[in-house]
Amino acid sequence: MRRRTTAAVAATALLGAGATVVAVGRRAARTALRSGGPPVGFGGPEAVIVSMAPEKGTVTLVGPAAGGPGAAPDLPGRYGLVAADGARGAGRLVGTVGEVVRSEAAGGSGAITVTRRLEPDPTGDVPLEPAGRWGRFPGTRVRLTPAVHAGNPRTALGLPHAALEIPAELGTLPTWFVPGDRDLWVILLHAPGAGREQALNLLPFLHRNHLPTLVPTLRGDPGAPPAPGGIDRLGTAEWRDADAALRHAARYGARRVVLIGWSAGADMALRTAAESALRDRITGVVLDSPLLHWPAALRALAGERGVPRPLVRLARGAARGGIGLPAPRPTGPPSRPDGRPLPVLVVQGSEDRVAPRSAARELVARAPESVVEHTVPGAGHAACWNVDPEGYEERLRRFLTPLL
Repeated sequence: MRRRTTAAVAATALLGAGATVVAVGRRAARTALRSGGPPVGFGGPEAVIVSMAPEKGTVTLVGPAAGGPGAAPDLPGRYGLVAADGARGAGRLVGTVGEVVRSEAAGGSGAITVTRRLEPDPTGDVPLEPAGRWGRFPGTRVRLTPAVHAGNPRTALGLPHAALEIPAELGTLPTWFVPGDRDLWVILLHAPGAGREQALNLLPFLHRNHLPTLVPTLRGDPGAPPAPGGIDRLGTAEWRDADAALRHAARYGARRVVLIGWSAGADMALRTAAESALRDRITGVVLDSPLLHWPAALRALAGERGVPRPLVRLARGAARGGIGLPAPRPTGPPSRPDGRPLPVLVVQGSEDRVAPRSAARELVARAPESVVEHTVPGAGHAACWNVDPEGYEERLRRFLTPLL
Protein backbone atom coordinates (compact mmCIF):
# COMPACT_ATOMS: atom_id res chain seq x y z
CA MET A 1 0.00 0.00 0.00
CA ARG A 2 2.83 2.36 0.93
CA ARG A 3 4.54 1.66 -2.43
CA ARG A 4 1.35 2.52 -4.29
CA THR A 5 1.01 5.74 -2.34
CA THR A 6 4.61 6.68 -3.04
CA ALA A 7 4.17 5.94 -6.75
CA ALA A 8 0.99 8.02 -6.85
CA VAL A 9 2.74 10.95 -5.15
CA ALA A 10 5.65 10.69 -7.60
CA ALA A 11 3.31 10.56 -10.59
CA THR A 12 1.38 13.56 -9.31
CA ALA A 13 4.63 15.47 -8.81
CA LEU A 14 5.76 14.64 -12.35
CA LEU A 15 2.43 15.72 -13.79
CA GLY A 16 2.61 18.94 -11.81
CA ALA A 17 6.15 19.59 -13.00
CA GLY A 18 5.11 18.86 -16.58
CA ALA A 19 2.19 21.26 -16.33
CA THR A 20 4.52 23.92 -14.94
CA VAL A 21 6.94 23.44 -17.83
CA VAL A 22 4.10 23.76 -20.35
CA ALA A 23 2.81 26.92 -18.64
CA VAL A 24 6.29 28.46 -18.56
CA GLY A 25 6.79 27.63 -22.24
CA ARG A 26 3.49 29.21 -23.22
CA ARG A 27 4.26 32.34 -21.25
CA ALA A 28 7.67 32.60 -22.90
CA ALA A 29 6.13 32.12 -26.36
CA ARG A 30 3.46 34.75 -25.71
CA THR A 31 6.10 37.20 -24.50
CA ALA A 32 8.16 36.66 -27.65
CA LEU A 33 5.20 36.81 -30.04
CA ARG A 34 3.01 39.46 -28.44
CA SER A 35 1.48 41.81 -30.96
CA GLY A 36 2.37 45.48 -31.01
CA GLY A 37 6.04 45.44 -30.04
CA PRO A 38 8.90 46.81 -32.13
CA PRO A 39 9.65 44.96 -35.38
CA VAL A 40 11.97 41.98 -35.04
CA GLY A 41 15.57 43.14 -35.30
CA PHE A 42 14.72 46.53 -33.79
CA GLY A 43 13.70 45.58 -30.24
CA GLY A 44 15.99 45.00 -27.30
CA PRO A 45 17.45 47.71 -25.04
CA GLU A 46 16.66 51.27 -26.07
CA ALA A 47 19.06 54.13 -26.66
CA VAL A 48 18.84 57.42 -24.75
CA ILE A 49 19.12 60.88 -26.27
CA VAL A 50 22.11 62.68 -24.73
CA SER A 51 21.78 65.91 -26.68
CA MET A 52 20.34 67.45 -29.82
CA ALA A 53 21.91 70.19 -31.90
CA PRO A 54 19.22 71.39 -34.33
CA GLU A 55 21.49 74.10 -35.68
CA LYS A 56 24.02 71.39 -36.67
CA GLY A 57 21.42 68.81 -37.63
CA THR A 58 22.77 66.16 -35.25
CA VAL A 59 21.62 64.02 -32.36
CA THR A 60 23.81 62.21 -29.83
CA LEU A 61 22.64 58.88 -28.42
CA VAL A 62 24.00 56.40 -25.92
CA GLY A 63 22.96 52.79 -26.22
CA PRO A 64 24.06 49.15 -26.39
CA ALA A 65 26.89 48.26 -28.75
CA ALA A 66 26.33 45.95 -31.70
CA GLY A 67 26.21 42.24 -30.99
CA GLY A 68 23.32 42.16 -28.53
CA PRO A 69 19.62 41.86 -29.27
CA GLY A 70 18.00 44.60 -31.33
CA ALA A 71 19.48 47.51 -33.29
CA ALA A 72 22.59 49.32 -32.05
CA PRO A 73 22.48 53.14 -32.30
CA ASP A 74 25.35 53.13 -34.83
CA LEU A 75 23.55 50.83 -37.28
CA PRO A 76 24.62 51.89 -40.80
CA GLY A 77 21.98 53.52 -42.95
CA ARG A 78 19.01 55.84 -42.58
CA TYR A 79 16.31 55.09 -39.99
CA GLY A 80 13.39 56.56 -38.17
CA LEU A 81 14.01 57.52 -34.54
CA VAL A 82 10.94 56.91 -32.40
CA ALA A 83 10.16 57.44 -28.73
CA ALA A 84 10.34 54.07 -26.96
CA ASP A 85 7.52 52.42 -25.02
CA GLY A 86 6.96 54.25 -21.76
CA ALA A 87 8.62 57.43 -23.01
CA ARG A 88 6.71 60.65 -23.62
CA GLY A 89 5.10 60.39 -27.07
CA ALA A 90 5.82 56.64 -27.24
CA GLY A 91 5.87 55.31 -30.78
CA ARG A 92 5.99 58.73 -32.36
CA LEU A 93 8.64 59.70 -34.87
CA VAL A 94 11.18 62.20 -33.55
CA GLY A 95 13.07 62.39 -36.82
CA THR A 96 15.26 60.49 -39.24
CA VAL A 97 18.85 59.62 -38.41
CA GLY A 98 21.47 59.13 -41.09
CA GLU A 99 25.24 59.22 -41.32
CA VAL A 100 27.23 58.38 -38.18
CA VAL A 101 29.41 61.42 -37.44
CA ARG A 102 31.18 60.03 -34.38
CA SER A 103 31.06 56.82 -32.33
CA GLU A 104 32.99 55.92 -29.18
CA ALA A 105 32.78 53.59 -26.22
CA ALA A 106 30.76 54.93 -23.29
CA GLY A 107 33.02 53.99 -20.40
CA GLY A 108 33.33 50.32 -19.54
CA SER A 109 29.62 49.54 -19.66
CA GLY A 110 29.55 47.93 -23.10
CA ALA A 111 27.52 50.89 -24.37
CA ILE A 112 28.50 53.36 -27.07
CA THR A 113 27.94 57.07 -27.59
CA VAL A 114 26.97 57.91 -31.16
CA THR A 115 26.43 61.22 -32.93
CA ARG A 116 24.38 61.01 -36.13
CA ARG A 117 22.87 63.35 -38.67
CA LEU A 118 19.25 64.12 -37.82
CA GLU A 119 16.37 65.32 -39.97
CA PRO A 120 13.40 66.37 -37.78
CA ASP A 121 10.12 64.77 -38.79
CA PRO A 122 8.45 67.24 -41.18
CA THR A 123 4.94 65.94 -40.46
CA GLY A 124 4.96 67.31 -36.93
CA ASP A 125 4.04 63.93 -35.45
CA VAL A 126 6.23 64.98 -32.50
CA PRO A 127 5.96 68.80 -32.42
CA LEU A 128 9.40 70.38 -32.69
CA GLU A 129 8.90 73.95 -31.59
CA PRO A 130 11.78 76.42 -31.17
CA ALA A 131 14.77 75.64 -29.00
CA GLY A 132 12.92 75.18 -25.72
CA ARG A 133 11.07 72.17 -27.09
CA TRP A 134 14.32 70.52 -28.10
CA GLY A 135 15.52 70.89 -24.53
CA ARG A 136 12.91 68.37 -23.40
CA PHE A 137 14.27 65.55 -25.50
CA PRO A 138 17.57 64.75 -23.71
CA GLY A 139 16.98 61.73 -21.49
CA THR A 140 14.18 60.42 -23.71
CA ARG A 141 14.44 56.71 -24.48
CA VAL A 142 14.30 56.04 -28.20
CA ARG A 143 14.85 53.24 -30.68
CA LEU A 144 15.60 52.96 -34.38
CA THR A 145 12.92 51.76 -36.78
CA PRO A 146 13.05 50.94 -40.51
CA ALA A 147 10.22 53.39 -41.29
CA VAL A 148 11.72 56.82 -42.02
CA HIS A 149 8.39 58.64 -42.47
CA ALA A 150 5.26 59.17 -40.40
CA GLY A 151 1.78 60.14 -41.51
CA ASN A 152 0.26 59.01 -44.79
CA PRO A 153 1.33 59.22 -48.46
CA ARG A 154 0.03 62.78 -48.78
CA THR A 155 1.30 64.29 -45.53
CA ALA A 156 4.65 62.49 -45.61
CA LEU A 157 5.43 62.47 -49.33
CA GLY A 158 2.94 64.71 -51.10
CA LEU A 159 1.50 61.74 -53.02
CA PRO A 160 -2.19 61.47 -53.91
CA HIS A 161 -3.92 58.56 -52.27
CA ALA A 162 -7.28 57.20 -51.24
CA ALA A 163 -8.04 55.86 -47.77
CA LEU A 164 -9.88 52.55 -48.16
CA GLU A 165 -11.47 49.97 -45.87
CA ILE A 166 -10.87 46.46 -47.21
CA PRO A 167 -13.02 43.60 -45.83
CA ALA A 168 -10.92 40.76 -44.43
CA GLU A 169 -11.18 37.66 -42.26
CA LEU A 170 -11.26 39.49 -38.91
CA GLY A 171 -12.82 42.79 -39.96
CA THR A 172 -11.94 45.73 -42.18
CA LEU A 173 -8.35 46.75 -42.89
CA PRO A 174 -7.60 50.48 -43.30
CA THR A 175 -5.61 50.66 -46.53
CA TRP A 176 -3.85 53.30 -48.60
CA PHE A 177 -4.25 53.22 -52.36
CA VAL A 178 -1.81 55.27 -54.43
CA PRO A 179 -3.02 55.39 -58.04
CA GLY A 180 -0.90 54.71 -61.12
CA ASP A 181 -1.36 54.39 -64.88
CA ARG A 182 0.00 50.87 -65.41
CA ASP A 183 -2.02 47.67 -65.29
CA LEU A 184 0.52 45.99 -63.00
CA TRP A 185 -0.44 46.55 -59.35
CA VAL A 186 1.79 46.30 -56.28
CA ILE A 187 0.77 45.26 -52.76
CA LEU A 188 3.18 46.19 -49.96
CA LEU A 189 3.23 44.00 -46.83
CA HIS A 190 5.13 45.45 -43.90
CA ALA A 191 6.92 43.69 -41.08
CA PRO A 192 4.82 43.17 -37.92
CA GLY A 193 5.55 46.00 -35.51
CA ALA A 194 6.89 48.31 -38.22
CA GLY A 195 3.45 49.58 -39.24
CA ARG A 196 2.42 50.34 -42.79
CA GLU A 197 4.61 53.46 -42.53
CA GLN A 198 7.48 51.15 -43.51
CA ALA A 199 5.94 51.02 -46.98
CA LEU A 200 6.29 54.80 -47.30
CA ASN A 201 10.00 54.19 -47.93
CA LEU A 202 9.21 52.61 -51.32
CA LEU A 203 6.17 54.61 -52.41
CA PRO A 204 8.07 57.43 -54.19
CA PHE A 205 9.88 54.86 -56.36
CA LEU A 206 6.67 53.00 -57.20
CA HIS A 207 4.82 56.25 -57.90
CA ARG A 208 7.60 57.44 -60.26
CA ASN A 209 7.12 54.19 -62.14
CA HIS A 210 3.33 54.72 -62.34
CA LEU A 211 2.46 51.54 -60.46
CA PRO A 212 -0.90 51.51 -58.62
CA THR A 213 -0.12 50.43 -55.07
CA LEU A 214 -2.10 49.08 -52.12
CA VAL A 215 -0.70 49.39 -48.59
CA PRO A 216 -2.98 47.50 -46.19
CA THR A 217 -2.81 47.44 -42.43
CA LEU A 218 -2.54 43.96 -40.98
CA ARG A 219 -4.18 42.37 -37.95
CA GLY A 220 -2.63 43.78 -34.79
CA ASP A 221 -1.85 47.18 -36.36
CA PRO A 222 -3.39 50.35 -34.92
CA GLY A 223 -6.83 50.75 -36.45
CA ALA A 224 -6.93 47.17 -37.74
CA PRO A 225 -8.62 44.19 -36.07
CA PRO A 226 -6.57 42.86 -33.15
CA ALA A 227 -4.53 39.72 -33.62
CA PRO A 228 -6.31 36.75 -31.97
CA GLY A 229 -5.01 36.37 -28.44
CA GLY A 230 -2.74 39.38 -28.96
CA ILE A 231 -0.22 37.11 -30.70
CA ASP A 232 1.69 37.63 -33.96
CA ARG A 233 1.89 34.42 -35.96
CA LEU A 234 4.80 35.47 -38.18
CA GLY A 235 2.82 35.41 -41.41
CA THR A 236 1.30 31.95 -40.96
CA ALA A 237 -2.14 33.45 -40.28
CA GLU A 238 -1.61 37.07 -41.36
CA TRP A 239 -1.28 36.03 -45.02
CA ARG A 240 -5.07 36.03 -45.15
CA ASP A 241 -4.95 39.83 -44.79
CA ALA A 242 -2.62 39.95 -47.80
CA ASP A 243 -5.11 37.75 -49.64
CA ALA A 244 -7.87 40.23 -48.77
CA ALA A 245 -5.82 43.01 -50.38
CA LEU A 246 -5.29 40.82 -53.45
CA ARG A 247 -9.04 40.18 -53.69
CA HIS A 248 -9.68 43.92 -53.49
CA ALA A 249 -7.17 44.61 -56.26
CA ALA A 250 -8.76 41.94 -58.47
CA ARG A 251 -12.23 43.31 -57.76
CA TYR A 252 -11.11 46.70 -59.09
CA GLY A 253 -9.56 45.39 -62.27
CA ALA A 254 -6.05 44.24 -61.35
CA ARG A 255 -5.11 41.34 -63.61
CA ARG A 256 -1.44 41.30 -62.66
CA VAL A 257 -0.07 41.92 -59.17
CA VAL A 258 3.39 41.93 -57.58
CA LEU A 259 3.61 41.27 -53.84
CA ILE A 260 6.45 42.93 -51.91
CA GLY A 261 6.93 41.97 -48.27
CA TRP A 262 9.41 42.65 -45.48
CA SER A 263 10.31 40.08 -42.82
CA ALA A 264 7.12 38.19 -41.89
CA GLY A 265 5.43 40.26 -44.61
CA ALA A 266 7.61 38.36 -47.09
CA ASP A 267 6.29 35.10 -45.67
CA MET A 268 2.76 36.43 -46.11
CA ALA A 269 3.57 37.11 -49.76
CA LEU A 270 4.90 33.57 -50.26
CA ARG A 271 1.87 31.97 -48.63
CA THR A 272 -0.51 34.13 -50.65
CA ALA A 273 1.27 33.12 -53.86
CA ALA A 274 0.93 29.46 -52.86
CA GLU A 275 -2.55 29.33 -51.32
CA SER A 276 -4.73 32.18 -52.58
CA ALA A 277 -7.66 31.33 -54.82
CA LEU A 278 -6.50 34.31 -56.91
CA ARG A 279 -2.85 33.32 -57.14
CA ASP A 280 -3.16 33.34 -60.93
CA ARG A 281 -3.16 37.16 -60.69
CA ILE A 282 0.26 37.19 -59.01
CA THR A 283 3.00 38.01 -61.51
CA GLY A 284 6.00 38.23 -59.19
CA VAL A 285 7.07 38.27 -55.55
CA VAL A 286 9.74 40.32 -53.78
CA LEU A 287 10.93 38.89 -50.47
CA ASP A 288 12.87 41.37 -48.33
CA SER A 289 14.53 39.57 -45.40
CA PRO A 290 12.10 36.62 -45.54
CA LEU A 291 11.90 34.63 -42.32
CA LEU A 292 11.21 31.30 -44.09
CA HIS A 293 12.07 29.47 -40.83
CA TRP A 294 9.94 30.88 -37.99
CA PRO A 295 11.94 29.35 -35.08
CA ALA A 296 14.83 31.69 -35.97
CA ALA A 297 12.51 34.69 -35.72
CA LEU A 298 11.14 33.36 -32.43
CA ARG A 299 14.69 33.16 -31.03
CA ALA A 300 15.42 36.73 -32.08
CA LEU A 301 12.15 38.07 -30.66
CA ALA A 302 12.67 36.16 -27.43
CA GLY A 303 16.12 37.71 -27.01
CA GLU A 304 14.84 41.22 -27.73
CA ARG A 305 11.92 40.85 -25.32
CA GLY A 306 13.87 39.49 -22.39
CA VAL A 307 12.96 35.81 -22.51
CA PRO A 308 15.78 33.91 -20.75
CA ARG A 309 17.76 31.78 -23.19
CA PRO A 310 17.00 28.46 -21.43
CA LEU A 311 13.28 29.07 -22.00
CA VAL A 312 13.51 29.61 -25.77
CA ARG A 313 13.30 25.88 -26.51
CA LEU A 314 10.16 25.67 -24.36
CA ALA A 315 8.76 28.70 -26.17
CA ARG A 316 9.30 26.99 -29.53
CA GLY A 317 7.35 23.93 -28.40
CA ALA A 318 4.57 26.11 -27.01
CA ALA A 319 4.43 28.14 -30.23
CA ARG A 320 3.56 24.94 -32.06
CA GLY A 321 1.41 23.17 -29.50
CA GLY A 322 -0.27 26.05 -27.68
CA ILE A 323 -0.33 28.85 -30.26
CA GLY A 324 -0.66 26.76 -33.39
CA LEU A 325 2.28 27.75 -35.58
CA PRO A 326 2.87 25.07 -38.22
CA ALA A 327 5.79 22.67 -38.12
CA PRO A 328 8.89 24.29 -39.67
CA ARG A 329 9.48 22.93 -43.15
CA PRO A 330 11.60 23.89 -46.17
CA THR A 331 9.94 26.59 -48.23
CA GLY A 332 9.61 25.79 -51.90
CA PRO A 333 9.64 28.39 -54.67
CA PRO A 334 6.16 29.55 -55.68
CA SER A 335 4.70 28.61 -59.02
CA ARG A 336 1.75 29.66 -61.13
CA PRO A 337 -1.41 27.52 -61.17
CA ASP A 338 -0.25 26.01 -64.49
CA GLY A 339 3.04 24.94 -62.89
CA ARG A 340 5.28 27.58 -64.47
CA PRO A 341 7.73 29.16 -61.99
CA LEU A 342 6.87 32.55 -60.55
CA PRO A 343 9.62 35.21 -60.70
CA VAL A 344 10.99 35.90 -57.22
CA LEU A 345 13.51 38.46 -55.98
CA VAL A 346 15.05 37.72 -52.57
CA VAL A 347 16.75 40.70 -50.91
CA GLN A 348 18.77 40.09 -47.77
CA GLY A 349 21.33 41.95 -45.69
CA SER A 350 24.76 40.49 -45.06
CA GLU A 351 24.37 41.26 -41.33
CA ASP A 352 20.87 39.81 -40.92
CA ARG A 353 20.92 37.87 -37.63
CA VAL A 354 17.20 37.10 -37.66
CA ALA A 355 16.46 35.41 -40.99
CA PRO A 356 18.97 32.66 -41.82
CA ARG A 357 20.56 33.36 -45.20
CA SER A 358 20.90 29.60 -45.66
CA ALA A 359 17.12 29.32 -46.02
CA ALA A 360 17.06 32.01 -48.71
CA ARG A 361 19.96 30.39 -50.56
CA GLU A 362 18.15 27.06 -50.46
CA LEU A 363 15.15 28.74 -52.06
CA VAL A 364 17.40 30.12 -54.81
CA ALA A 365 19.12 26.76 -55.31
CA ARG A 366 15.78 24.98 -55.78
CA ALA A 367 14.71 27.30 -58.62
CA PRO A 368 17.72 29.22 -59.99
CA GLU A 369 15.87 29.98 -63.22
CA SER A 370 13.14 31.95 -61.44
CA VAL A 371 14.53 33.02 -58.03
CA VAL A 372 17.32 35.58 -57.84
CA GLU A 373 19.08 36.81 -54.69
CA HIS A 374 20.40 40.31 -54.02
CA THR A 375 22.61 40.83 -50.96
CA VAL A 376 23.09 44.27 -49.41
CA PRO A 377 26.45 44.53 -47.61
CA GLY A 378 26.22 45.84 -44.06
CA ALA A 379 22.42 45.64 -43.83
CA GLY A 380 20.59 44.01 -40.95
CA HIS A 381 17.14 42.46 -40.87
CA ALA A 382 14.55 44.29 -43.01
CA ALA A 383 16.99 47.20 -43.38
CA CYS A 384 18.27 46.67 -46.93
CA TRP A 385 16.55 49.78 -48.33
CA ASN A 386 17.73 51.80 -45.33
CA VAL A 387 21.39 50.97 -46.02
CA ASP A 388 21.36 51.38 -49.81
CA PRO A 389 18.13 52.95 -51.11
CA GLU A 390 19.51 53.75 -54.57
CA GLY A 391 20.93 50.27 -55.12
CA TYR A 392 17.80 48.65 -53.70
CA GLU A 393 15.49 50.58 -56.00
CA GLU A 394 17.69 49.93 -59.04
CA ARG A 395 17.62 46.17 -58.35
CA LEU A 396 13.86 46.35 -57.88
CA ARG A 397 13.50 48.29 -61.15
CA ARG A 398 15.42 45.59 -63.04
CA PHE A 399 13.20 42.91 -61.52
CA LEU A 400 9.96 44.72 -62.32
CA THR A 401 10.79 45.90 -65.85
CA PRO A 402 10.18 42.53 -67.59
CA LEU A 403 6.87 42.24 -65.73
CA LEU A 404 5.47 45.58 -66.91
